[in-house]
Amino acid sequence: MTGLRDHLHGLWLPLVTPFRDGKLDETSLRRLTRHYGGQAVDGFILGATSGEGMTLREGELERLVTVVRDEMASGRRTLPICLGLSGADTARLKDRFDETADWPIDGYLIASPYYVRPSQRGLLAHFEALADHAAWPIALYNIPYRCAVNITNQTMLRLAEHPNIVGLKDCGASREQSIALLRDRPKNFRVLTGEDANYLEALTDGADGGIVLSAHVETATFAAISSELKRGNHDAAQARWNEVAELTRLLFTEPSPAPAKYWLWRSGLIDSPEVRLPMVEVSSELAATIDREIERRMKVAA
Repeated sequence: MTGLRDHLHGLWLPLVTPFRDGKLDETSLRRLTRHYGGQAVDGFILGATSGEGMTLREGELERLVTVVRDEMASGRRTLPICLGLSGADTARLKDRFDETADWPIDGYLIASPYYVRPSQRGLLAHFEALADHAAWPIALYNIPYRCAVNITNQTMLRLAEHPNIVGLKDCGASREQSIALLRDRPKNFRVLTGEDANYLEALTDGADGGIVLSAHVETATFAAISSELKRGNHDAAQARWNEVAELTRLLFTEPSPAPAKYWLWRSGLIDSPEVRLPMVEVSSELAATIDREIERRMKVAA
């Protein structure tokens, strides 16, 4: 696998972490890896928000990476892996980089420090210290509605100059800010949207791809939207988007990844919809809605 920068484009899947009876469900994890490894996916994000990474113990996180990499090695296709790590303590994150330096990954996805709300100077110093220290390339994760701080474009463009910071998962919630960043970014700085509901919009604006939870369900459709846009077929891309636009809302009706896990369980890809507290499984009302949508899609496919 060459550098992460060369692979940070297209459709990336923030893989859910399957649990069963309180433990990592390796059987389901291997099934997921085989299934999506055969789909139009360009990379995996492991242990981030959708993977419930903040509930994973160190041994579980390493096992998660090992199982996914091992399952890909037994197949015919190897995809790059970004490991999601988060924290509000720069020194502790540097320790985590040391602990994971020899893991079979291709890079890290690192969100802003949560809760402490550092200044822009603090963010710059934090990410530069991490990038100087990390053995693997870093993709930044700007998600102010979770971290309570926004990485401004001025700060982001400074960080984009660092040779070990190769891209961004953009959940900044401001289209104006995103468009300005896409316009001003260095040539080799990759930007992928992390907002499922804005996938078509972001690609139209010039994003390099997306990290899309909803692609667990309609992988081929999300990949087709990108392909149609690259061919200049905007009407076709819009038509494909219309097939999944409601899905991107449905899977976030309740805290993610519980709705996606329920869907994957009902579809037979994982053996349990289990999530870890403080997440809870979907309500009976949402479960019924998802069941109806699965049935509707099966009828359409038939």
